[in-house]
Amino acid sequence: MDDMTRISVAGDRPYDVLVGRDLLSALPGLLDGAVRVAVLYAAPLQQHAEAAADVLRAAGMRPLPIEVPDAEAGKSIEVAARCWDELGAAGFTRTDAVVGVGGGAVTDLAGFVASAWLRGVRWVPVSSSLLGMVDAAVGGKTGVNTAAGKNLVGAFYPPAGVLCDLDLFATLPADDLLAGLAEVVKCGFIADPAILDLIEADPAKATDPHGPEVRELVERAIQVKVDVVGVDLRESGLREILNYGHTLAHAIENREQYTWKHGHAVAVGLVYAAELSRLTGHLDDATAARHKAALELLGLPVSYPADAWADLLAAMRIDKKARADTLRFVLLDGLAHPSTVAIADETVLERAYTAVAR
Repeated sequence: MDDMTRISVAGDRPYDVLVGRDLLSALPGLLDGAVRVAVLYAAPLQQHAEAAADVLRAAGMRPLPIEVPDAEAGKSIEVAARCWDELGAAGFTRTDAVVGVGGGAVTDLAGFVASAWLRGVRWVPVSSSLLGMVDAAVGGKTGVNTAAGKNLVGAFYPPAGVLCDLDLFATLPADDLLAGLAEVVKCGFIADPAILDLIEADPAKATDPHGPEVRELVERAIQVKVDVVGVDLRESGLREILNYGHTLAHAIENREQYTWKHGHAVAVGLVYAAELSRLTGHLDDATAARHKAALELLGLPVSYPADAWADLLAAMRIDKKARADTLRFVLLDGLAHPSTVAIADETVLERAYTAVAR
């Protein structure tokens, strides 16, 4: 391991997020006492999953590799049920554990499988994507998708620890790295404007997976999330601010049947949320415009078809923040000052959509 950064998450079940390179040797220490360890992975990460299994085996544990479908296709009740069947056949007990090696979809699935098996066994996400590191792997949200929407079935279930191995960026297509930066940009707007300054100062360095700037962006974004989830694990209040831009983003993903990258949907959702903040008198024009400019510097999408509005509105009605028949959105009251606002006027919602409609 190189100069590893340790970011501690507080709460009832505290754990550490480890950021660095060549981190697999830290995995057995997070699962002390386990005999069997399921290693969930998708085909593109098979080599790294095998490396994780070798490390566990060398520590005296018995790894159980389980390949699952790649990306959102793996986040289903059917796939989770198959994993539980394999745990049962292998005789997994409460002292055994689950590891998810891959992007956010695999770690979401692994955490959900662990949360339900014997009502909860230890789990560790070994995140391979920038998006997974700054979003899915941290915070203890686990879940799967259903026909009704994204992540509507799941559990709040903190891991035993999180490994964010920057060497795994080498496995990422450039487009996936860029998509992950949408969540980083979100963190800049809701809590840490220094993130935006770094990106705007030199977009090329901010997108170089081998450079120190990307590591700083990752660590800053993780710290933003850690500061929130350490106070509010179960999204009872403060944690909702992490959903800035996600109300429309999840609706886009639903409409696209999860074929869109999450980060691409979030990028469009951020522009929409900024415009909604501006139209409702919460945000100044310059900060609203800064959203689109920053995302365009990174080459992220900032628009979506104009004729999709009716479908998107219907999908947003089952957003987790909605209450009764009223939609609630995370808006900005200024840079790094988010709040949750109920909006009943559909006219305002549709007007805001003009900022991204094409």
